[in-house]
Amino acid sequence: MIVGINRIFSQKNFERALFDFIRLLFIPRKIITFFSHLLPIFLFFSATIMSKLTSTSVLTSGAMKMPVIGLGTWQAGGDEIEKAVDHALSVGYRHLDTAYVYQNEESIGKVLKKWLSSGKIKREDLFITTKLPNTHNAAELVESVLKKQLEWLNLDYVDLYLIHLPIRFKQDDTNPLPKDEQGNIIREPVDLISLWKAMEAQVDAGRAKSIGLSNFNSKQIANIVENARIKPANLQVELHVYLQQKELAKFCSQHGITICGYAPLGSPGSKTFFKAVSNGETELQNLNPLEEPVVQKIAATHKKTPSQVLLRFLLQEGFAVIPKSSNPQRIEQNLQVFDFELSDQEVDTLRALDKGSSGRIFDFLFFPGVEKDENYPFNIPF
Repeated sequence: MIVGINRIFSQKNFERALFDFIRLLFIPRKIITFFSHLLPIFLFFSATIMSKLTSTSVLTSGAMKMPVIGLGTWQAGGDEIEKAVDHALSVGYRHLDTAYVYQNEESIGKVLKKWLSSGKIKREDLFITTKLPNTHNAAELVESVLKKQLEWLNLDYVDLYLIHLPIRFKQDDTNPLPKDEQGNIIREPVDLISLWKAMEAQVDAGRAKSIGLSNFNSKQIANIVENARIKPANLQVELHVYLQQKELAKFCSQHGITICGYAPLGSPGSKTFFKAVSNGETELQNLNPLEEPVVQKIAATHKKTPSQVLLRFLLQEGFAVIPKSSNPQRIEQNLQVFDFELSDQEVDTLRALDKGSSGRIFDFLFFPGVEKDENYPFNIPF
């Protein structure tokens, strides 16, 4: 459920109420004028409070409450991610998304330790998601790697722990992408049910508040659900106007599984990564929702940025989103999406941009050989 605090409070209502209140007290006009000069300050603080409140709007699945906007952290590490996370927390973000394979958990942990030890924020106010690496997709490896991730993050538990991909890569603690002499990713068999049981054990041990899946198809999700003692709370998948995952979303809703969308802006920075991991051999789809004329027209109508329109669309469709940015201004802009609403006609126009599976950017074929794996998730429609 998405809660828009801005529907309750608006700048015009605040201003009118303030002056009416002053007049009711029969305060002299000079004092009223004085208060009018202070009004921008009052509005600034009210806007700041409003931003922090709206950032904690939640999607609920069982006992899990996930803030609908989080900070994505892929492709950022070291000083860059430390500054980004620090700024995000300062402007109201409370949901952070990372993963073992991003190799930035230790940097994020430094910032979390600083904020938590300062008393400016409580652990229960944060929602931290991380993911099991593909190299550890085996029941006997889950506990040890999560303990290591918690150590890096300076946390006793994560709020959501996800299986990152239903494919297992050969275990290699020094290389998250082990390859053979031909350049293909070295894969090993995986028992997804026993792997899920090991994930459940992390909830029992208190190391994860909730568990979920990422990049799984409906058949794989159904198999987990049918054999689960603790059902998946959340599915994280690629989600944007060109890939709206309508059938998968309907399926998850039937099972009480919320969805968090990664690459909600089309991941404009992904091409560099694809080129690097595939040695330039993969033909990349030239999809950029930010440059879509329809999106830009709607943005101009609302005096918003294209990114804000793209995020607002997914929020109104009932999803959580984790836009990635290291730019302070864009980090703030991505959170400022609760002060406007798309009309039904605008939503329908954006829905019409869906390209189905042909709109997929992250097909993981940049990991050579994965399409041959029996658990490759995109061999079926959804």
